Amino acid sequence: MENSLVSIITVNHNGWQDTLELIASLKRMETYPYEVIVVDNASEGDDAEKVQRACTDVKVVRSETNLGFAGGNNLGYQYARGAYILFLNNDTVLKAPLLSPLVNRLADKRIGGVSPCIFFYHHPDSLQYYGYQDMTPITLRHTTEKFSRDRMDEYMRPKQTDILHGAAMMVRRDVIEKVGMMPEIYFLFYEEFDWSLRIREGGYILYYEPAAQIYHKEGMSLPLLTPFREYYLYRSRMLFARRNNKSWRKVLSCLYLLSVVIPKKTAEYVWKRRIGLVGAVVKGICSGLFADKERRAIR
Repeated sequence: MENSLVSIITVNHNGWQDTLELIASLKRMETYPYEVIVVDNASEGDDAEKVQRACTDVKVVRSETNLGFAGGNNLGYQYARGAYILFLNNDTVLKAPLLSPLVNRLADKRIGGVSPCIFFYHHPDSLQYYGYQDMTPITLRHTTEKFSRDRMDEYMRPKQTDILHGAAMMVRRDVIEKVGMMPEIYFLFYEEFDWSLRIREGGYILYYEPAAQIYHKEGMSLPLLTPFREYYLYRSRMLFARRNNKSWRKVLSCLYLLSVVIPKKTAEYVWKRRIGLVGAVVKGICSGLFADKERRAIR
């Protein structure tokens, strides 16, 4: 382990152009010591070879199967040498130095993880992440106040947060060694919500640091409103309810997903003539209801 080094882990799946753009922006903007580990999550083409040829100084790790978001990041962690681990989506871009403010924030040993301010790449006057609050326990609805351009000054103040953002989150190695790696049961969605809770249960606080900023091409790595996305979104939502609610809250949350969400989404997608999405939601919720909710990182 190198005490001052940041290990940047990014997962690639059929998105080598975005990955190369991210790496190029790191090379333009960053002076803080870092290494880049690219996990190719079973891309259909020769993404790994393209990235390795273009960036010979980058460590490319190939997985023969798609391990999902958490699994891919956990695999990359096995090759990391730094004391600071930055999990960074491959569809993000730097426009200014990112690492120093995050490392400086983690100098406070009470803080287990930190996320930067995240702008929408295609709408750079709007923020995607400015700190998240916990979801409601039964319905799992977001309680974070909606973004307003009128409050931009407020968003530019560092603060404690409940949830890190999966597109960009830095965690110290000693924290990971204490609380464990990301839970791989989800495959997609809700991993950062679950892991944030695990870090907080480990006795740490989490932070939002707007002195560090990044731009996210939201929706580029996973298109919206596809059966694939809806299946894993609602599967993970059910799993999160089962893993993180206790006693009667767990029962009510599961009943809510079964008796309210399924009929609501069915009506919505029938109205939109997107019948394939109805089956994806139902299958996802049912899969989450019966899946092994305790399986965690497997490496």
